[in-house]
Amino acid sequence: MLPFYLFHLLATAQALTRYLPGSCTFASSTCGYTSETDFMSWTHNKDESLISVDPGDPEGHKDRPAGEAISEGDDRSKWGGRAVLLGPPLAQEEWSCLKLVYQLSGSSTLQVRQRREGDSLDRALWSTQTTSDSWLVSDIDLRNSTDAYRIVIEGRLGERPGSSVAISEMRISSGYCLECDYEDSHLCGYTNQWNTNANWYRGGGSAQDPERNLPDDHSLGNGKGHYMFVDSALAKTFQDVAKLASPVTTVPMSGCLGFQYHRGRERGNRFSVYTRDQSGQYQELWKADPVDQNFDDWTAPTVGWVPVQVDIKAPYPLQVVFEVEFNSPRGGYVALDDISFSPEFCSEETEPTFDTSIANCDFELGFCRYAQDQIKASAWRRVSVKPNIYRTGDHTTGAGSFLLAHSPLSRSVGYISRLLGPPLPGNMKYCLRFYYSLRGFVQTEQALVVYLQDQNGTTKEKIWTQNYKSRGVWIATEINIQSPQTTRAVFVSSCRNFWGCGSVALDDISVTPGDCEFTAGVPPSATGHCDFEAGRCGYIQDRENDQAAWMMMRGPTPTSYTGPMGDHTTGLGHYMHIEASNMLPGQKARLLSSPLRGSRVPQCLHFFYHMYGSSTGELSVYLRQDGKDVLLWKRAGEQSITWLRGTVECQSDLQHQIVFEAVRGSSIRSDIALDDIVFESGPCRDIEVKKTTHIPGNSNDIE
Repeated sequence: MLPFYLFHLLATAQALTRYLPGSCTFASSTCGYTSETDFMSWTHNKDESLISVDPGDPEGHKDRPAGEAISEGDDRSKWGGRAVLLGPPLAQEEWSCLKLVYQLSGSSTLQVRQRREGDSLDRALWSTQTTSDSWLVSDIDLRNSTDAYRIVIEGRLGERPGSSVAISEMRISSGYCLECDYEDSHLCGYTNQWNTNANWYRGGGSAQDPERNLPDDHSLGNGKGHYMFVDSALAKTFQDVAKLASPVTTVPMSGCLGFQYHRGRERGNRFSVYTRDQSGQYQELWKADPVDQNFDDWTAPTVGWVPVQVDIKAPYPLQVVFEVEFNSPRGGYVALDDISFSPEFCSEETEPTFDTSIANCDFELGFCRYAQDQIKASAWRRVSVKPNIYRTGDHTTGAGSFLLAHSPLSRSVGYISRLLGPPLPGNMKYCLRFYYSLRGFVQTEQALVVYLQDQNGTTKEKIWTQNYKSRGVWIATEINIQSPQTTRAVFVSSCRNFWGCGSVALDDISVTPGDCEFTAGVPPSATGHCDFEAGRCGYIQDRENDQAAWMMMRGPTPTSYTGPMGDHTTGLGHYMHIEASNMLPGQKARLLSSPLRGSRVPQCLHFFYHMYGSSTGELSVYLRQDGKDVLLWKRAGEQSITWLRGTVECQSDLQHQIVFEAVRGSSIRSDIALDDIVFESGPCRDIEVKKTTHIPGNSNDIE
């Protein structure tokens, strides 16, 4: 069944007079949206007022029977089923909201990106894999900007027969996606959570019901405007709750939420407003009753429309939920209108949103805001390891600094090392992320444990203990933290006896607001950021100029004394590598990025490489343009047993590709690996750590 607001949306084809440039109903034209020629084409269907990606036959293959397999030489196979729709140039200095009406079938995906002139990479705004037999609506906040940009929509067809992508409307309006006056039939993407006896409806206008004695709307005040309302006509139990939910914001939202409400003269309803995060957790923002509510003490009726302003402090995506409860069929009604939002808090006395970045530390320049508990424990030491073939370096660059508890070089018995993080204000949800590495532990139960400590210094809760055996790799960890009071994380490493102890390393601690599952940031673009956890991100083999293949790998490579023990991203994930045992000396494997647009400004390329093995060959990075390769970066021979970060700055006015070329050395101990490739617009902000030449006798030293 279609959501109730979509019946209005599809039945009412209004002119886009209220909407900004870039809006389109696809009724008579594509409004300046065009297919990029390097990919499959979007097809405009005027009769059905939509634009779609052909589900079965790309250009030149329209006679193939439906469901027939796609051959290697098929255009769809070549393009990966991708169709890119490029919008007209837009210049919108104010915050705006894009509403997209779409439908996916099969295993297709849809992504919306923002392309700024001069940048070679698009910024991902929103993506989905949700399929449906009906039309769906997505609301996407477009941040205010003085730079001109274009909307880019990429539809990617799945491998299943019958996969399709279609768009019927795009509407861009001023303001935030949370805002709504309900004058348009699509209700700004607000949805009713269906309940048999209590539901929100659109009231006002010509559909006014005199028997319900509902008010005129607040926006126009003349009986012709619209609003949302819920009444108690069918309410039977206390569980009859009507919920009206805003669209899920695509950006963090902190500021002032405003709205108008009107209540009937009858007693017997309770009106509350909540936020709901992506994990489904509710937090109360406001309630109509000024005193503690219960079902024996119901609020008196209001007279006229009542304005409300309430602060939202949620620096992560969320929904706003308007909820009404009834205690009988005579519980009256509640009407809602003119929802607004401002990035400024309602009151000057409201404390600003806590900046979680103060809890981030890579330990390159010190301990940041982390402190030692030296009264009760022995110290964590900040150390660094020169790139060498014996000892794992830090996680940040491979040649930087990290924290170490209990070095094997100064082994003692019965130690406890405690590291205290900065205070985190209460009534917020946080995601704590960090990397750790173990060496030498026989029993690891107490090797590293994380506790929560309250503001009085009382350690009250164990929230995590490591469960992986010592492997000499950096393991990523995520922990959700939530407390009603100010709290801090405490990292504790302990040792009970000489023979059971080892060393514990800690690096790259970060804290972000919200649930770990939903705060990893904007989904990475096809080429801009790749950790190889969800595939190859558009990277392909150079079939014309190489003799071997880059392969995706997880865990250690098959040959001893060469290659990494795990990936750089999590220690337990995937990376790309060449397997030297499958190659001949001097053979090369070339990995090509997707085509990158030309740019007037430099681009910064970061990546992590692993070159460990006595016969390691060469790794080079090239910029390919017009069939010619220009060398940007090169390393030859064994570099380190750890992952090292490479940084390259490049610039090209024309379309180009980045090429990673690995050359096999003289023996099978020549595996080379790549992971965590990131492109950034603009010049590189940091300089790559210079390689330290391996000198026997001091390469083991911890500095």
